Amino acid sequence: MSPLPKDWPSPGKIDLKVHDLPHRSSATEWWYLNSHFQTADGRNLSLFAAFFRIIKGQHPETKATEYAHSFTWALTDADGKVYLADSRVDPSAPKMGLERIKKGRGSRDPRLNRAITEILERGKVPQPDRMFDGPVHVGERRLELDFGGARLERLDDGRYRFSVDNQRLRAGCEIILEPQKPVQRHGDDGVVKGHGGEDMFYYFIPRNRVTGTVTYNGSVLPIVSGQGWYDHEFGGPTNDERAATPADKLGPSPQGRGGCDDESGDEERVDIAWNWCSLQLDGNLDVTCFSLQRVADGKVMHQWAVVVDAEGKSSSHHDMQMTPLGNWRSTRTFFDYPTRWQLRVPKAGVELELTAAFADQEFVTCISKPAFWEGRVDARGTVNGRAVGGLGYVERSGFEPVKDLDQFFTAVGEEVRKSVAKVIPTSPTADEARALVASDERPHYMDGLDLDQIGRALIKPIREIADRGGKSWRSYAALACCDVVQGDSRKFVQWLAMPELLHVGSLIVDDVQDRSTVRRGGPTAHLIYGEPLAINAGTAAYFLTQKLLVSDEVSNANKVRLYDLYFEVMRAGHAGQAVDLDGLAHEMPQVIESGDSTWLEKRVLATHRLKAAVPAGCLARMGAVVGGGSEAQIEAVGNFFEALGLAFQIVDDVLNLRGFKNNLKCRGEDISNGVITLPVAKAMARLDGEGRRALWRTLQSKPTDPVIVSAVVEKLETCGAVEACAQDARDLVERAWWKAEPLLEDSMPKLMMRAFGWYVLERHY
Repeated sequence: MSPLPKDWPSPGKIDLKVHDLPHRSSATEWWYLNSHFQTADGRNLSLFAAFFRIIKGQHPETKATEYAHSFTWALTDADGKVYLADSRVDPSAPKMGLERIKKGRGSRDPRLNRAITEILERGKVPQPDRMFDGPVHVGERRLELDFGGARLERLDDGRYRFSVDNQRLRAGCEIILEPQKPVQRHGDDGVVKGHGGEDMFYYFIPRNRVTGTVTYNGSVLPIVSGQGWYDHEFGGPTNDERAATPADKLGPSPQGRGGCDDESGDEERVDIAWNWCSLQLDGNLDVTCFSLQRVADGKVMHQWAVVVDAEGKSSSHHDMQMTPLGNWRSTRTFFDYPTRWQLRVPKAGVELELTAAFADQEFVTCISKPAFWEGRVDARGTVNGRAVGGLGYVERSGFEPVKDLDQFFTAVGEEVRKSVAKVIPTSPTADEARALVASDERPHYMDGLDLDQIGRALIKPIREIADRGGKSWRSYAALACCDVVQGDSRKFVQWLAMPELLHVGSLIVDDVQDRSTVRRGGPTAHLIYGEPLAINAGTAAYFLTQKLLVSDEVSNANKVRLYDLYFEVMRAGHAGQAVDLDGLAHEMPQVIESGDSTWLEKRVLATHRLKAAVPAGCLARMGAVVGGGSEAQIEAVGNFFEALGLAFQIVDDVLNLRGFKNNLKCRGEDISNGVITLPVAKAMARLDGEGRRALWRTLQSKPTDPVIVSAVVEKLETCGAVEACAQDARDLVERAWWKAEPLLEDSMPKLMMRAFGWYVLERHY
């Protein structure tokens, strides 16, 4: 074991006047606190805050060590189920973020890396992260941190003062933490291991009396009782060569608890995640623990638990389990998080269950790829057989269940199906059926109604198709556009079902009209339930979503606007279907004769636009309306998603010729069906007269011979029609994006929207 750095605490009592200060030997260092308090008006609030400092390199001339800083904090209203979070970084964050991406430490999805790179290259960071409002100061003679106005200092009498103010959130605090117990060492006499094997030093004060004021909803509220936690950790590479190496992170992972992301530069990327908790229990008993796990297989790499008794004596234990229980999925990141944990420390007699005050205490930030969970929990259980209760904080970070856009939309699809099942249950109760077919004002509509029959004849044909899953990006559009204009899509999460029901309704009816036999990998609804029930169910699906538009969060004027947009979709979609059913065969003689495909291409695009682009654009506008967007923003995101919807169908035409991933559809199926697609239309301007006539004769014959189909595909590729379509799709999306981009604040939803555009263009399914 290598000797510990000279500026680390020696055995015995830790001198906080010395070791609360920054440590020159450490590449990573943070100061952390949390507290729970009750205000004079009876509110039960909690907060946490963390100040980070990491080495980013050396000054080119003086060779002095240079640091990057970040700050995170959040306020929890346990009764109101409100979580207000704030993340700040210093001006070096964009450069460090770019370095991180270049070194392969960004997202696993290249499209997300490209999207955030566009923001970072402009010297910006995406919200909710923001640059510090002022300079950063780290005192060298006493603990005195000022990170752009967020301050933590150690007073001469040993108390800690913390203050923060965020006018945007209308929240802040001015509190004093007064230690009630002596400082404690975590891990092995203060030493814990990072996941790369590096040493870290970690100490904490588990019990502090909290006084002062908190600002909530713009009101300054006196604290009548409160208790807090304080800890400090530092370490990492200690030799001069490694300490001088530029860090390749945007910032350290919040909390860290024994280690941040792997920054060793090894070729093999190993992801480490952790669970951590601090608990203040009845009887003046305190418990803290952390567990670092390898994400790939769940192997525990390092863990410790510390129990501090009423007299301030502590015991440390390797043997512990912090087992996640329950599940909650965020509709912002679509990450899954536990809502309960079982904590067992056998040798200390600890048997506790930790329950989140409420589920949505997710902290969204690019500092932690792109979110972690840190929130207030209630603790209940026993310690050495004695019943105890209390409050605490749990942090869960690094598990990153959604690693790329494919996994993201898989998770979106799962939530869409859950939302559909909630809106139209196959075995509805009387109340659920009344919401679908009647109203509270006219319950007599339910007289004599057989609920089983409604489930069987109306709902099951819809669920038959919806439950098989599909492309969920339409549902994503409405929520994303609410967030991208600075709204809060969590207030409209019920909208996940709306676009899917609209789409499934059209599929059911289309399949009857087209005499299709397969839909989403199974038999079509009309083959199972018969054409009359299928047509009725498909049509009903258009209207079952009406209740989803009713919300106290929306003004009456905007409700009218939402209905107008929704029926705009219906009108356009049915017009597009009429044109599609009637076909374009009557246009072909003139096109073949002239070789001018301009009008034919426009006719194909008109069908695509009415059936696919208008729904996407209107749903996007609906999201932007409820998100409070400006008129320019509403139209910009609507036009962007119209472009995406149109590009989606063009790419569909291209993939039908080039092949879908996993052979989802038969290659050349459009040719076998004699469909005049955009590649066919473009080919008419690229082939000579005989080539045009031969292509049309083949399409009219609806060939099923693979050799003939392949020959047509080859002809369309060779003449450049297929690639021209792919280029049109790219141009559509790019033009729409750069018109919308200046109107939207740099944010996580914005970069997700940008990446999604490429996702549509580069898809293979």
